[in-house]
Amino acid sequence: MLNFTIIIICVLVCIALLLNTWRLFEGPSMPDRILALDTMFINSIALIVLMGMYMGSPLYFEGALLIAMLGFVSTAAVCTYLLRGDIIK
Repeated sequence: MLNFTIIIICVLVCIALLLNTWRLFEGPSMPDRILALDTMFINSIALIVLMGMYMGSPLYFEGALLIAMLGFVSTAAVCTYLLRGDIIK
């Protein structure tokens, strides 16, 4: 029963990723696109954690942590670039 539930949730998260991709390309402004990219990071982390639960492997959780750190740093870097025009100053 748990495996069936995880598969349904994976499908729903994939649909959310598709909608985020649409917002990323069709967003009316740059902050909308940054939020869509950040939400894509969060949804991909959720998908990886769900796959780790489905497969029963702790290696997926370490991958999710790496993607979480990459998402935080990249979002902060893009926001800094948009505010100041330079990442490191």
